[in-house]
Amino acid sequence: MTKNVNVDQIAVNTIRFLAADAVQKANSGHPGLPMGTASLAYVLWTHYLKHNPANPAWPDRDRFILSGGHGSMLLYALLHLTGYDLPLSEIKNFRQWGSKTPGHPEYGLTPGVETTTGPLGQGFGNGVGFAIAEAHLAAVFNRPDFPVIDHYTYGLVTDGDLMEGVASEAASLAGHLKLGKLIYLYDDNRITIDGSTDIAFTEDRAARFEAYHWQVLRVQDGNDLDAVSQAILAAKSDPRPSLIICRTHIGYGMPHKQDTAQAHGSPPGDEELAAAKEALGWPVEPRFYIPAEAREFFQEAREKGRDREAQWREMFEAYRQDYPAEAAELTRRLAGELPKVWDVPQFPADPKGMATRAASGKVLNHLASQVPELMGGSADLAPSNKTWIEGEPDFQPGRYQGRNFHFGVREHAMGAALNGMALHGGVIPYGATFLVFSDYLRPALRVAALSHVPDIWIFTHDSIGVGEDGPTHQPVEHLAALRAIPQLVLLRPADANETAQAWAYALKNRQGPTALALSRQALPVIDRQRFQGAEGLARGAYILADLGDEIPEMILMASGSEVKLIIEAGEKLAANGMSLRLVSFPSWELFRMQDQNYRDGVLPPDIKARLAVEAGISLGWQEWVGDGGRILGVDRFGASAPASRLFKEFGLSVDNVVKTAKELYRRLK
Repeated sequence: MTKNVNVDQIAVNTIRFLAADAVQKANSGHPGLPMGTASLAYVLWTHYLKHNPANPAWPDRDRFILSGGHGSMLLYALLHLTGYDLPLSEIKNFRQWGSKTPGHPEYGLTPGVETTTGPLGQGFGNGVGFAIAEAHLAAVFNRPDFPVIDHYTYGLVTDGDLMEGVASEAASLAGHLKLGKLIYLYDDNRITIDGSTDIAFTEDRAARFEAYHWQVLRVQDGNDLDAVSQAILAAKSDPRPSLIICRTHIGYGMPHKQDTAQAHGSPPGDEELAAAKEALGWPVEPRFYIPAEAREFFQEAREKGRDREAQWREMFEAYRQDYPAEAAELTRRLAGELPKVWDVPQFPADPKGMATRAASGKVLNHLASQVPELMGGSADLAPSNKTWIEGEPDFQPGRYQGRNFHFGVREHAMGAALNGMALHGGVIPYGATFLVFSDYLRPALRVAALSHVPDIWIFTHDSIGVGEDGPTHQPVEHLAALRAIPQLVLLRPADANETAQAWAYALKNRQGPTALALSRQALPVIDRQRFQGAEGLARGAYILADLGDEIPEMILMASGSEVKLIIEAGEKLAANGMSLRLVSFPSWELFRMQDQNYRDGVLPPDIKARLAVEAGISLGWQEWVGDGGRILGVDRFGASAPASRLFKEFGLSVDNVVKTAKELYRRLK
C-alpha cells in the first residue's frame, strides 16, 4: 500500500464519486456496487494488476473481469483514471447512444474491457476460461528462466453471480482443475434487487467454495485497504483458485440508501449524492471532480505498465534467441493467425456413408494435427459427439498441455469457459453437446455472438433421428432458435464433405461463433462427380444439380440429413419428366451474406414452385420458399421410436416429398 494514507482515501473516493456522478448525470445505472467496492478495486488495480494502459492487448497482462457488469461505472472509472483511451467525455456520456461506456461492459467497444458481462454468472465462467488458456499456453511454451506466459485472472463477483447456476458449475470445474491463478474478490454486500440476501440466499458460501476445493479468505471490512492487500497476497501464494469474501456496504457513504436495495439500480438523487460526498469529506461540486494528487497517482499505472511490458518484451527477445521455433509459434497463435498450411480431408462417394458427427470427428482429428491451438471437449458426451483428439492428453492438474477437455455434465460452464478461452487468445476452443441441450448454454452462445467471440460449437443428434430416446432428446425447435441469434453462423451439413467444409469455415471465421448441427444417423456421402462440390457450403446455399431436360420449373431445398431425401425424390420426379433444381441449404446466415446476383442465381425469383424439407419446425423457411412454396417440417414434439419409423410418420420420406412436390407443381400450374 502507499505510505500516504490520505492519498489512498482520496484515490478511493475519486473512483467512488466519479462513478456516482456518471450514474446521476445519466439518470440511469447502478451506483451501489462502485461505491461499495471502490476500495477493493483500488487495491487490486494500483498494487497488483499487471497491465499497460497504453497497450490493452499486451499478451502477458493480467485479466480483470467485472462479473457484476451492472456496476460498469467502477470499471470505466478505473480505465479512465489509469490512462486507458477512455476520456472523461465518455464517462460523462455514460449509457448514451454511441458512447464507449454502455450500461454493461462490452468487449471490443471499450479499451481495457476483457469480456462482455451482463447476464450474471457469465463473467465468473469466462474467468475460468481465461485461466485455462493461460495455464495451457504456459505449459506448452514456458521454458526454464523464460516464463513468457505468466499472468493472473482477477474478478469482482457478486451475490447475484454466486446465485446463478453457471457460477456453481464453473467453480466446480475450476476447483477440480486447480486453477491457482484465478482469484475472485466477492462483493459480500448482502443486498439484491429484492432486498436482503436473507430472503433467498442463506447458504454458507465459504463452505460451498471450500467444498469446490477453492482457497477461501475473508476480509471483514472491505474498506480496510491493508486487509484487502494481504488477502490478495495470500491468494497468489496458494495453488488453488481463491475466493476472497469481502464484507462491503452497497452504496457506501449514502446516508439513507447505504445497505439498502435502493442503492442497487437507481441514481442516488442530487440530495443523497451531495450528502454522501459531505459524509466522506468530498466536494459537492464540481461533478466529475478528480483531484490533482489522485490523477497523478493513478497515472503511475501507465509508467509501471510500460516498464513491465518492456521487461517482458526484453525477456521474449531472449526467449526468441534460445527457442526460435517456440517463439514463432506463440507469436502466430497470439496474433490469431492460422498455420500457413492446413487442409480438410475429402471423402469418397458412399451410399451407406456415415453420420456427420462421425465425419466431424475424422475432420477434427485431421485438423488437430495441423492446427495445434485447436482444443476442446464435450459436456460428458465425447464418445457420442466424436470430439476426442486422438493421441493427445486430457487437460488435468499437472497436465495443462492437454488439448482434450472433460467439462463434465456442465453445459453452462463449458459455454462460458469457451468464451473466456477464445477471448484470452492463443487457442481456438470448441465445445460439444447434443443439439437439444444447446438450451443449457444459450446465454453463453448469445454473448459470444454479441461480442464476436470466435469459438466453435458442435451440436450432434440434430433431429428426430435421435430415435428411441424420445421427444426429450429430439430437437425440433432448436435450429430455428439458433438461427434467431444475430451474428451466429449455424451450419447443418448434408454429408461428410459438407462437414469438412463446415470445419474449414469455422476455423477461418474469426469474426464470431460458428455452430455445427450434426446427425446421429448415417448419411450417404454424396457423389460429387454427379453433383456440385461441397465447397458451396461456404456460400450458405448452392445448386447441387439441375435435373431434367428443360429449364427448372421447381426447386427442392433442404439442409442436413434431409438433403438425401430431395436428391432421391428429385431423381424420381425427373424420371417422370419434371425439370427441377436441387439446392443444399446448410446455412441461412451465410446465404444472406451473398450478393443478390448469387442468391437469385441459386433461387431464381421466377421459379415460384419451391419445396423446403427439414426435420425441424418450419418457422423461418417462408423467407426462402416464398408465397407459392411449401415446407415439410416437424411442427410438434417427437416420439420414442426407431429413427426410420419417425421419419416416415412425420412425412419425411422420399415418397412424401415426391407427392408434395407434385401437388405443389399442379397447384401452381
